[in-house]
Amino acid sequence: MIGRLGPRATAAAALALPVLALIAYMLRFDAPRSYLAIDAVSLIAALAWVAAGRAPDALRTRRILTAGLVLLLFVPLVTGPQLNGIARWLPLGPVNLHAGMFALPAITVLAARDVKYAPLVLSTVLLAALLQPDGGTGFAVTFATVGLYHVTRDWRFALLCIVSFFASLIATLDGELPPQPFVEHVLQDALATSPLAALALATALAVSFALMLFASPLEREARFALGGALFGFFIIALMNTYPYPLIGHGAAPILGFGLALGLVRRETS
Repeated sequence: MIGRLGPRATAAAALALPVLALIAYMLRFDAPRSYLAIDAVSLIAALAWVAAGRAPDALRTRRILTAGLVLLLFVPLVTGPQLNGIARWLPLGPVNLHAGMFALPAITVLAARDVKYAPLVLSTVLLAALLQPDGGTGFAVTFATVGLYHVTRDWRFALLCIVSFFASLIATLDGELPPQPFVEHVLQDALATSPLAALALATALAVSFALMLFASPLEREARFALGGALFGFFIIALMNTYPYPLIGHGAAPILGFGLALGLVRRETS
């Protein structure tokens, strides 16, 4: 069936399946209505970009976009808000956007297309993750580099993977916050109340991961980098108190992975 879908429809499915599963779960278990509204509006906006978006053709423009997204990761260090010494959110009026989950997915796609500077770009992201601190973004960098090394066999990605793994452990030790329902510990809470709901959420995220990795309209390097980032965010959420990507409430991962999936090259769109 997936084979009959167009590439953009496949990308839309990769994004929509886990978010719709999340929305159904939140409806069933009486999450705040504001959560439902934020996630639904974010999904609509992200799907619109996935349907019509395109990566810039010019390398210079792509590098400027990459630099802008990387700089976004440092904005919370200047503007706040801060909580227990942690600054990882972009203040957007009533909504605080998780900087790493918003910016990193697109950064991995763009970096995968610029292999010469990709290690420098991802190292700068890792620096931001250490300063915030944000172990989740660090682990997402770790597994994105695993994906890039798997495809390219470039020793620089192997080295960065090792460095980012240990740096992420440090950031995780220094950057844990109390859990919020429907944001952190999502699978654990769902398993305690409804094993079927937990299975549905986990399955939706697994299908999303597989579609991003093998069927999204991106070249192989970008697919594996993006899939690695999703896996990294998921692993830290599973092991620690950290927002779940796409099956946990939050506009940032929905918009961030939507932005990345819409960065289609002209020849593949």
